Amino acid sequence: MLHVLYLVHDVSDPAVRRRIIMLKAGGAQVTLAGFRRTASPVTDVEGLRPIDLGATRDGRFAQRLAAVTKAAVLIASKLGSMPRPDLIIARNLEMLALARRARSAFQAAVPIVYECLDIHRLLLRDDFLGKAMRGAERYLARDINLLVTSSPAFIANYFKPFGQIAAPVELLENKYFEPAAVALDDRIVADDPVAPPWRIGWFGALRCRRSLELLAEFSRQLDGRFEIILRGRPALSEFPDFHGFVEAEPWLSFGGPYRNPEDMATVYREVHFSWAIDFFEQGLNSEWLLPNRLYEGCRFGAVPISMGNTETGRFLDRQGIGVLLPQATPEALEAALGDMVEHRFGKLRARVLARNPRTWSHDRSDCRALVEKLRGLTVAQGPYAARALA
Repeated sequence: MLHVLYLVHDVSDPAVRRRIIMLKAGGAQVTLAGFRRTASPVTDVEGLRPIDLGATRDGRFAQRLAAVTKAAVLIASKLGSMPRPDLIIARNLEMLALARRARSAFQAAVPIVYECLDIHRLLLRDDFLGKAMRGAERYLARDINLLVTSSPAFIANYFKPFGQIAAPVELLENKYFEPAAVALDDRIVADDPVAPPWRIGWFGALRCRRSLELLAEFSRQLDGRFEIILRGRPALSEFPDFHGFVEAEPWLSFGGPYRNPEDMATVYREVHFSWAIDFFEQGLNSEWLLPNRLYEGCRFGAVPISMGNTETGRFLDRQGIGVLLPQATPEALEAALGDMVEHRFGKLRARVLARNPRTWSHDRSDCRALVEKLRGLTVAQGPYAARALA
């Protein structure tokens, strides 16, 4: 059985749990180690007890750098007497630095996979800091065995033009994990949401203040014909008073966190539309990503809303589905949705449901293929095989 050491920036991130589920479903044994954004150590993630590397804070770059430096000194003792893994996966750049230190602690040429699912804005700056960050990434990734990323736009707009990574690339989209094969008719087992009012769901990592304000203004302009349902984990560092703002808005509500994949059918079947727009790093990462909510919403028949000039918008345009906005304004949203009637919504939703379910979902065969791909790295020969320790 392939033994993977998974080094992560936040062990409490739901996306980390999803990746662990995929690795285990594919037949891998996983040891989890990483930082946390919680006050106390996390004791269980999908049946694993994480090796705690300390606490970090969202959006606090200097604090995270200090935490990584400290962890680099202590990681050998933190990993203790755990058996040498067959492979190390480093999720995000700071964990790539720790992966190399961990490999040295094992005193063996363990292959390293760099999992990069977002391009941080610091990496894209044109000043000394940006160049230094890109230089550090190139140095740390100089002999990795595989880059895993989630959007072709990351490759086309960042990794290739900046010459960051020489290793092979695996595109692993942020699809919903489907534990078992599902037929088209099986996807809709509950009654469709009743309209009006129409409901737009914004689920997942809530970090975009502009989206929150835009949706609030839109719902007020239409005087409650549209309600906005928020679920997930708000990045409170990005909102002066998230809960107070939501409570003050008549047509916004926050339903708290949920479990993925267990609760996905429930949360998405409560809404008609899925908000697949992010201005958090506008012009950069936000325009290149293909977010989890894109796949999850479409999987359960929610009609996606996106900007037409983004990677998500281009993806939806190729699929022939969704509502694409030309501008990010309440007026553009009203022009696109304001005259919504049940017949029109039914046609929009039917197009989503007509797509092949595998467009939106990974199944166990995908998990097995992923683990086999990783297993192949442990015996690979050639320029990207495991090399001398660093």
